[in-house]
Amino acid sequence: MLFAYFSKARYQVKRSEELTGVRIQWALAMSTSSVPVAYQGNTSAAVKDWLNKGDNAWQMVSATLVGLQSVPGLVILYGSIVKKKWAVNSAFMALYAFAAVWICWVVWAYNMSFGDKLLPFWGKAKPALGQKLLIEQAALPATAHYYHSGQVETPMAMPYYPMASMVYFQCVFAGITVVILAGSLLGRMSIKAWMLFVPLWLTFSYTVGAFSLWGGGFLFQWGVIDYSGGYVIHLSSGIAGLTSAYWVGPRSVGDRERFPPNNVLLVLAGAGLLWLGWTGFNGGDPYAANIDSSMAVLNTHICASMSLLIWTTLDVIFFKKPSVIGAVQGMITGLVCITPGAGLVQGWAAMVMGILSGSIPWFTMMVLHRRWSFLSNIDDTLGVFHTHAVAGLLGGATTGLFAEPVLCNLFLPVTNSRGGVYGGVGGVQLLKQLAGAAFIVAWNAVVTSLICLLILLVMPLRMSHEQMQIGDDEVHGEEAYALWGDGEKYDVAGHLLRFSDDVELQQPHAATGVTQNV
Repeated sequence: MLFAYFSKARYQVKRSEELTGVRIQWALAMSTSSVPVAYQGNTSAAVKDWLNKGDNAWQMVSATLVGLQSVPGLVILYGSIVKKKWAVNSAFMALYAFAAVWICWVVWAYNMSFGDKLLPFWGKAKPALGQKLLIEQAALPATAHYYHSGQVETPMAMPYYPMASMVYFQCVFAGITVVILAGSLLGRMSIKAWMLFVPLWLTFSYTVGAFSLWGGGFLFQWGVIDYSGGYVIHLSSGIAGLTSAYWVGPRSVGDRERFPPNNVLLVLAGAGLLWLGWTGFNGGDPYAANIDSSMAVLNTHICASMSLLIWTTLDVIFFKKPSVIGAVQGMITGLVCITPGAGLVQGWAAMVMGILSGSIPWFTMMVLHRRWSFLSNIDDTLGVFHTHAVAGLLGGATTGLFAEPVLCNLFLPVTNSRGGVYGGVGGVQLLKQLAGAAFIVAWNAVVTSLICLLILLVMPLRMSHEQMQIGDDEVHGEEAYALWGDGEKYDVAGHLLRFSDDVELQQPHAATGVTQNV
């Protein structure tokens, strides 16, 4: 019995050794020739060793989702949330801005935002058009982070996809920033002045914020957190929108007194594209399809949903009925608020941020704006200051409170970062967030004012009185709907059809201009 037991034991040890050897051989084989071709590098000239196909696919999908937020998302939302006579003009301002940003971006603005350092807040301007740059591995050269001793703390960002994907991804962020800004100016800014404003503001304002916080500038090096654009996009567009609205002046008295949406259902369609598009807005910013990306997407929708519910609840409590437009505003403030910390906070913190973003911007828009003469005297058409600047600042500050240490280490270049509620250096982080916001506010207020004054030297910022009274038909020679009505000039000669000397019948006035009704 004893001999049989030891014999069996020796056989089991030998068998175990044989199986171990087989497993090692199998693992070696799998690590070389048995790796599926789809996952191998250098399978063709277009598949380099450094290319991660999953990351590249996710980055391009994320960029496209963000692009869809502008076109058609905000194009539809702007065209439907305004008075009928401004539907075409409002939609076109968004469409033009998106197209103009593309050309400026690839010719000079990308490298001013993410290229080699020129100044602590600005990169060197140069094109991003040649294949020598675009087919190589993406790299953000100024993003290496160093300890005070000069030793590298975090190497520069080098995602596993080509530079072309990075240029595309960052371009749609620049585009939506200017489109958001346009929301403050709808219903009175000269379209010709807007055509000058867009490239000037992108060049001298947006690129500074982008390089300072994302591209490796002084706020990035200092450790100010802006996960996906709470400051770079939303705070800057909100402040610039309010500032430019001051210089452009208000809408006509009639428009300020009555400005009903011309199609609430299309407002919801545009808002839906905006909401779901935010999946790419926040989910693409880790520059990879990774764990942090998943956290960012989940937190985005938690915060947006909570904010919408809070805003709607406040409408019901104080105005006795829920507002669809109010719900959309609450959705937007939630999306904006979570953006600075989307992948850095826990789910419970995203809910708290949603509660705050559904209530504080509601208060500033519904109460403070009406009681503070400084704000009430500035005609911010869609309340961009409240939905983006206030919510963006709120998101940056709450990120300084709720940024979770483990999640911070998954994303941030400054190791051991944390929010104030986690102790340690968290209190300092909150102060950094507020200081970073102060820089963005000051820069945008000053530079936007200078741009408006410069344009005033060349042409008026406002439409003529006649254009403001009539709207789209006078400005573009086009109308959103083939109906005579709000804002259209009544031309007696054009509206009368004579069948005899004593019989007259009215007919609709045909639109004139670029397109005509045939």
